[in-house]
Amino acid sequence: MGEVLSADAAAGRVAALHAAGKTVAFANGHFDLLHVGHLRYLKAARAEADALIVAVNDDASVARLKGPGRPLVPAAERAELLAALAPVDLVVVFAGDSPAPLLARLRPDVHCKGTDYGTPERVPEYAVVQAYGGRTALVGDPKDHATSDLIAKVKSLPEPSPPAPLPPAGEG
Repeated sequence: MGEVLSADAAAGRVAALHAAGKTVAFANGHFDLLHVGHLRYLKAARAEADALIVAVNDDASVARLKGPGRPLVPAAERAELLAALAPVDLVVVFAGDSPAPLLARLRPDVHCKGTDYGTPERVPEYAVVQAYGGRTALVGDPKDHATSDLIAKVKSLPEPSPPAPLPPAGEG
């Protein structure tokens, strides 16, 4: 089972992994309602290295990037859920809209992003990763799953019928 760490603690852990000759992959996202697309992305990211760090956007950045009512699940809970997944070794919650500062600090061997970017060069943090000698990999299945689609599906469900009343005590 993985651990949720501060950025400082994660930096120390990455340094220790590198000193032991291990490779480190980095994946990031909002992860605001886990679905199978997230799991496939994380499994594929973990296959790129000996250890996987997952960076999770904090609540303020999810609200800015996704809009009112988001996130549905607080960052601490999203991090805890991710840490419990088999492919995940470390989880770090980060502030800001981009993981670029955290990537520059942790210097993972590979930055993993979803296949929807098309090419590694289209990933916004590509230059940051290239600057310290890392590589960018596109991993996971096609982007056929989205949290916003799940939210829309739940909102479109019909209202449930009220339960039948219970008979008065002593009857039945």
